[in-house]
Amino acid sequence: MSAPRTPSADRLGRLLNLVPYLLARPGILIAEAAADLAVTPKQLREDLELLWVCGLPGYGPGDLIDMAFDGDRVTISHDAGIDKPLRLNPDEALALVVALRMLAETPGIGSRDAIERALAKIESAAGDLADAPVAVKLPADQEKLAKVRAAVDSGHALRLTYYTPARDETTERVVDPMRMLTVGTFAYLEAWCRRAEATRMFRIDRIDAFLELPEPSRPPVEAVPHDVSGGVFRPGPELPLVTLRVGRTGRWITEYYPVEQVLKEPGEWHVTMRVTDLGWAQRFLVGLGRDVTVVGPPELVEQIRATAHAALDQYAAPQALAADPPAGG
Repeated sequence: MSAPRTPSADRLGRLLNLVPYLLARPGILIAEAAADLAVTPKQLREDLELLWVCGLPGYGPGDLIDMAFDGDRVTISHDAGIDKPLRLNPDEALALVVALRMLAETPGIGSRDAIERALAKIESAAGDLADAPVAVKLPADQEKLAKVRAAVDSGHALRLTYYTPARDETTERVVDPMRMLTVGTFAYLEAWCRRAEATRMFRIDRIDAFLELPEPSRPPVEAVPHDVSGGVFRPGPELPLVTLRVGRTGRWITEYYPVEQVLKEPGEWHVTMRVTDLGWAQRFLVGLGRDVTVVGPPELVEQIRATAHAALDQYAAPQALAADPPAGG
C-alpha cells in the first residue's frame, strides 16, 4: 500500500528544510532521515527526486540542486544557494507588508497577534518602504465590518435587516452573534437566529441595516458553528433536486456551482444539482436563456414556463400600442 500523500503546504515546508538538514548530515541513511522528518522512506525519495529539478533561474548545470547517493545514503553535493538566508527585494517586502495589513483587517481571522508580530518584524526590516503611501482597501463596507465586529466582541445581540436573494425578500430578525469569518472573498456573521431557531450565516454585504441591542448575546447549547472547510453552501438530500439539459455555453455552471452528477452526451450535458430554494432556481435559470433546459422537478418547469409567457406578453404589449394610429392622424 502506498504512503498517504501529504498536503502541498507540508511538503513545501519539508523541502525548504531538507537541504540544510542534509548539508549538516552528509552521508546520512535515508531511513534515518525519513524517521527524523516524520515521513516514509518512499516519500523522502520522492522529495529528493523533486529537489533534483529545483534551483536558481537558468536551470542549467550549476543552477540546480545536486546530490550523490551511496547505497541507502545521500549527500548534498551542490545546494544552489538554498542554505543562504532569505533576502527580500523592495517589491517583495512591500508586497508582504500590504498582504499582512490586509490580512490583519480581515474579519474572522484567528491569531491576529501573530499576524501583527510578523507585520512589525517585516516593517522594521523594510525600513522606509513600510511607510510607502499604499492604501489597503478590502472589497466590503469597512465601516459596517468594524461595527459588526465590535458588536460581536462586546457580546451583544443584534437586530438585522437582511436581504435573502434565494427568496428575493428582506426580513428583520434578532440574532445572537457567535463569530465572524471569511469564506472565499466574502465576510460572514455566524449567529443563532431567533426567528429560524437555528444557526445561520449572514453575509455582511447583504445586511441592509443593524442595531446593537442592550441585551447580551446568548446562543443556546444547540448553536453549533458550521463547518465551512468545503464552502458555505453544503447541499444535502433535504434540498430540492433540479435536473437540466445544458448546451455548450452553459457548461460553466458545473464549475461554478456544486453539482451532484454530470452525464456528458454529444451536443449537451445532463446535469443534476441541489438548490436551496426553487424560487432562486427559477430566477437563475431564466437568466441563462435557451442554452439550459429544465427537465425537473415539474413545478419548476411550470414556474419557468409561466415566467417566459409573462415576459413575452410584456414584449407584445408595446407592439399592439404601436399599431394604433397616432391621435389626430
